[in-house]
Amino acid sequence: LGLALYAGSLFAVSGATFLYHDYCVIGAGPAGLQAAYFLQQAGRDYIVFERSHAPGSFFALYPRHRKLISINKQYTGKSNSEFNLRHDWNSLLSHDRRLLFRHYSRDFFPNADTMVRYLEDFASLLKLQVQYNTAIIHVTLEKNEQAWNGHYFLLTDQDRKSYKCSSLLVAAGMWVPNVVNFPGSEYVEGYETVSINPEDFAGQTVLILGRGNSAFETAENILGVTNFIHMVSRSRVRLSWATHYVGDLRAINNGLLDTYQLKSLDGLLEGDLEDLAIVKDKKGKLHITLRFYLEDRNISAGIDSITLPQDELDNFATRAPYDRVIRCLGWKFDFSIYNRSLRMMPGKGNIKKYPQIKPSYESRGTRGLFILGTASHSVDFRKSAGGFIHGFRYTTRAVHRLLENRHHGVPWPSTVYPITQLTNSIIKRVNEASGLYQMFSVLADIILLRENATAFEYLEEYPIGVLAELEMQTGRKARNGLFVIIMEYGRNFSGADKDVFYYNRAVGEAQHAWQSNFLHPVIYYYKHLPTEREMKRRPPDWPLPRPDAIHHIVEDFLTDWTAPNAHILPLRRFLENCLSTDLRHFFAESCFLFAFTHQKLPPFCQQGYLRMQGLVGSQELRHHAVQAGLLQDYTHTDFSGDRPPDSHDGSQEQLTRDHAIPVRPLQHLVNAKDE
Repeated sequence: LGLALYAGSLFAVSGATFLYHDYCVIGAGPAGLQAAYFLQQAGRDYIVFERSHAPGSFFALYPRHRKLISINKQYTGKSNSEFNLRHDWNSLLSHDRRLLFRHYSRDFFPNADTMVRYLEDFASLLKLQVQYNTAIIHVTLEKNEQAWNGHYFLLTDQDRKSYKCSSLLVAAGMWVPNVVNFPGSEYVEGYETVSINPEDFAGQTVLILGRGNSAFETAENILGVTNFIHMVSRSRVRLSWATHYVGDLRAINNGLLDTYQLKSLDGLLEGDLEDLAIVKDKKGKLHITLRFYLEDRNISAGIDSITLPQDELDNFATRAPYDRVIRCLGWKFDFSIYNRSLRMMPGKGNIKKYPQIKPSYESRGTRGLFILGTASHSVDFRKSAGGFIHGFRYTTRAVHRLLENRHHGVPWPSTVYPITQLTNSIIKRVNEASGLYQMFSVLADIILLRENATAFEYLEEYPIGVLAELEMQTGRKARNGLFVIIMEYGRNFSGADKDVFYYNRAVGEAQHAWQSNFLHPVIYYYKHLPTEREMKRRPPDWPLPRPDAIHHIVEDFLTDWTAPNAHILPLRRFLENCLSTDLRHFFAESCFLFAFTHQKLPPFCQQGYLRMQGLVGSQELRHHAVQAGLLQDYTHTDFSGDRPPDSHDGSQEQLTRDHAIPVRPLQHLVNAKDE
């Protein structure tokens, strides 16, 4: 009887006290709020759990010195909102124009307090379902064949309340400090607690462990008041302008590089932090030594009994004692709350601080568990912007679209166009799309060709890491070939040791576009959708497998790829070669002549002129065409009858009589037609 009652109580707990939602989101930071927005717009059942009393709690403390390094460009010279997001690194995506970050700050590098206020408004104005003061302390699985993914996610908060959901979106960020343990590490102050008042460091000698933006931010704050600052890390400094990775050292924080190279006492050193040791003398000074000097010695016996490096090498670099040692080693993901059943494992090598995930941002260990935001950066670590707001706002949207297709049968959004709009569609996207621009080499536009290449279907910002799964992940078919449009830097242009300011670093001629160094569009053509095996066997540093054809649009100093000869014409010819068709646009008069002199009309004439669509000649257009050399001037021709020379019908009659008229493509009026 006791066993029966116990089993019944368990059933009651598991069946009655769990609050259920289709989607649970852990964390109300930027990624969590962005996911909530898309779920709410789609009308889904969801809840966001936030441990603090307000969203964006990370930004309430970090960065410690309060200046963000995400740019907030007020003016671009353009009114296109999608283009302007390329240079707005703080706004989240929404339909509400009030929620653009430029309305909150005019600073190029805003204050972190402004970000907190922005996130609060984003959550409140959009009425997102956020449950504050709820810290999820344990997550496990409950097997159930009826569940979306074959199991439910069971969550427990600090008050022992329980929640159940079908899909779990983890947007908790990276907030556990990276700590290196070595003898004497108890004397080290952490970035998260060290004083930010420069006066507390006046006249002191400081050693900083780390070489990222937090380390240089800390150094920048005390640069003018210290005796000198030394900075040690296992790797050399990586400058963001050389690596083209926004997470590396930014110029706003690199004052210490000046004082080091201009011999003003400060300096940088390389060494493995785990090999270090710190010994404190009677005056409170901190001496740097090496771990192996302390083997078989009692560190508490005092500094006099310990051999220091300078005892053997009298010019040892860190022989001067320090007043303070500060740890600035970044953060890592909190794995502690996840039960083993979820198989949430850390990555390997330089991505061990992140959980292991697929290119679709789904956990490798558990179906239905997705990692969003900064913690998903293992997909593009040191390659693109997926660890930052201006990157993961787009990857979060991509995950939402994958979930919409998987669980609700809503295919990936797409638009179908006639094949004559192929060139224009690509040119439009590469000139304004923000997701392609920010998540270069990670998100791509996909063009799915219809049968006989008469039309195409355009999908925006799909994760190329799962290109082989495109049909399953999007609900769209790729039976007749496809184009993949991405943005790339030159193959050998990015790296910590690269000189990105050398002479002749830019390419200007279309015939040398494949040698472009700066960010530029690249179009891959595949006759068939690449397989999973082809994706795995792609060349090193290639984002995609070898295509059947590839085209680079030459880099542009203004990132404006609209030049008729340098950008549009080579692209159009590439597309024509891939499709074996004519993608030129023509005057109605030219299509009329083609109908009498050719067995097969160009697609523009088939889909436009024969359907009573397209440009109809007028005096202004004809005058422009004559000046451009596209048509001959017949204004001085002696037309028979009473019809005026400039009439549209008269020009068509003349075309049928005079077969010597050269028929040339209309290039310059394509945009005018669209407008």
